[in-house]
Amino acid sequence: MKFEGTGTYVADEDLKLAVNAAITLQRPLLIKGEPGTGKTMLAEEVARALDRPLFQWHIKSTTKAQQGLYEYDAVSRLRDSQLGQERVGDIGNYIVKGVLWQAFESPRQAVVLVDEIDKADIEFPNDLLRELDRMEFFVYETQQTVRARERPIIFITSNNEKELPDAFLRRCFFHYIRFPDQETMQAIVDVHFPGVKKRLVQSALEVFFGIREMPGLKKKPSTSELLDWLKLLLAEDIPPEALKSEGHQAAIPPLYGALIKNEQDVHLFEQLVFLQRRGR
Repeated sequence: MKFEGTGTYVADEDLKLAVNAAITLQRPLLIKGEPGTGKTMLAEEVARALDRPLFQWHIKSTTKAQQGLYEYDAVSRLRDSQLGQERVGDIGNYIVKGVLWQAFESPRQAVVLVDEIDKADIEFPNDLLRELDRMEFFVYETQQTVRARERPIIFITSNNEKELPDAFLRRCFFHYIRFPDQETMQAIVDVHFPGVKKRLVQSALEVFFGIREMPGLKKKPSTSELLDWLKLLLAEDIPPEALKSEGHQAAIPPLYGALIKNEQDVHLFEQLVFLQRRGR
């Protein structure tokens, strides 16, 4: 069982090697990289390529590790007891299964995505160490132990908003998705926009990478933002010539709001355009 990429996701050799190494070692694959580089999509594509069920757990700042296992709905039980409901006698009726419980119970090996783990509290990763190691947990309310039928393939993504604990890192296989070079980006664009005008893509890529290389930029545009921009350029039928000014000087690109996402960077770009035009 090896991941070889898919027709809709361009994975380089290093990324495919990392996925297959994590599967072989039966360890979670911790994926880092700039936002918009396809970290979340990787788990979806691996599940599709290997024909495995996918369970997704998108982490928020308020998410607790316990929620991935199960939650006990005491409020509903209290309400049912006040109403004299018969089901109140079985506490199992008020146990809500989390993503990991569902994956553990899956009759086929599952793929689990723990997305943006760095959004949660610093103790969140440590609270999952035992469960990820042993692939089991204890339900105190029902006095039962839930064990994985088959160890799931686990993907954990992080945008580096917080440092993860060393004890957690030791249990993961790590891979950093490098930002695609122009050739790889061309392949990604071809996957999403087959048959698109080559001159338009070439001009768009030159503008895109030119913006990314601007010194002092607060937020560099990502792969997903490039794809959004190209979609708009195609929808508005913008010609390649409109993406560049005469003499290859810097110009504010049409529909730049898909690429530049804050006023500081817009101001910086406008200053660069002004200085280059003034220096002609």
